Amino acid sequence: MEKGSKKEVMFDRMREKKEEVKIVRKIVFWIVIGVLAIGLIIGLIGYNYISKGLKAYDENAEETIEVEIPIGSGLNNISKILEDKGIIKNARIFKYYAKFNNESQFQAGTYELSKAMTPDELIQSLKTGTVYREPLFTVTIPEGLRLEEIAERIEKGTNIEAEAFLAYVNDPETVKVLMEKHPRLITEEVLQENVKFPLEGYLFPATYPFFEENPALEEVVDEMLEATENNVLPYLETLEQQEKSVHWLLTFASLLEKEATAGADRATIASVFNNRIVEEMPLQTDPTVAYAHGEHLSRTLYKDLEIDDPYNTYKYKGMPPGPIAGAGKTSIEAVIDPSKTDYLYFLADKDGNNHFAKTYEEHLENRTKYIDAQE
Repeated sequence: MEKGSKKEVMFDRMREKKEEVKIVRKIVFWIVIGVLAIGLIIGLIGYNYISKGLKAYDENAEETIEVEIPIGSGLNNISKILEDKGIIKNARIFKYYAKFNNESQFQAGTYELSKAMTPDELIQSLKTGTVYREPLFTVTIPEGLRLEEIAERIEKGTNIEAEAFLAYVNDPETVKVLMEKHPRLITEEVLQENVKFPLEGYLFPATYPFFEENPALEEVVDEMLEATENNVLPYLETLEQQEKSVHWLLTFASLLEKEATAGADRATIASVFNNRIVEEMPLQTDPTVAYAHGEHLSRTLYKDLEIDDPYNTYKYKGMPPGPIAGAGKTSIEAVIDPSKTDYLYFLADKDGNNHFAKTYEEHLENRTKYIDAQE
């Protein structure tokens, strides 16, 4: 082949390659344009979807709708109630919008709300507690109270006598009726032989509004159980995954409630109890001893630890048969999401500060430093 012919072939191949590169570039270009277009379309659809969800359901609506927000309702429950009532278009968007803006502390009550209200207006109303009906009075049940103490609070605030309250909540027939009414909350576990009082720990600590002078005993108890449901049932799936029950959750949470001081880290205390159970060590928590004795013990003595009772966690390993008090939301959440530690011991000093230890020797050092030295 002549030199000229070889050059022509080479140039032809170069031209072909250039053409191929141009074609590839065009294909890549249109693919990129296509992807960007699809992304833009999806973005516009998403933006439009969210924008609509953050507008008033009906800006021209004039009528109001009565909406009941139960005590203890979380953002998930409130969002669903508003959607079910037709106040908002999308519960999920409302929920995430409130979370994004760090909105919380919504108040229970009966509200007159309108479809013309924006999410911001709804949030403000629910936070300020602008209720449709003002309660005649309220009764506050603090965290950590036993059934007997709850009964006394109810008696002081209402027309219901403590004795009648206790008789009702401890009546086996009452418990069976309430089990049918609240099957996901109250199970056969409350009727186990060693459980002292079936509904101990099942009446949620909160401030309850009353709209009539003489509320019915049955309605009061039912409202307290509904408040517990609002705070416990959202964790059912988690409990099932862990092969745990609501009764176990309320029992565990009650120990944290009685052990923890105002500023205590309940999640860390929960980790101590979990670690002791794994190590097959007794929980050795003083409040269970007091509960076994049926009275408040200002200080737990060695002789107190000798009581032979299933609730005495110094004698019996694992959780006691049932709750020993009413636990609040913080303690319940600490059981669901405990800290991950190697601690096996803890104690509180006179100021209520907790000191944790991994070994018994460290625990004794803490006792010497924070307890004995301050006496």
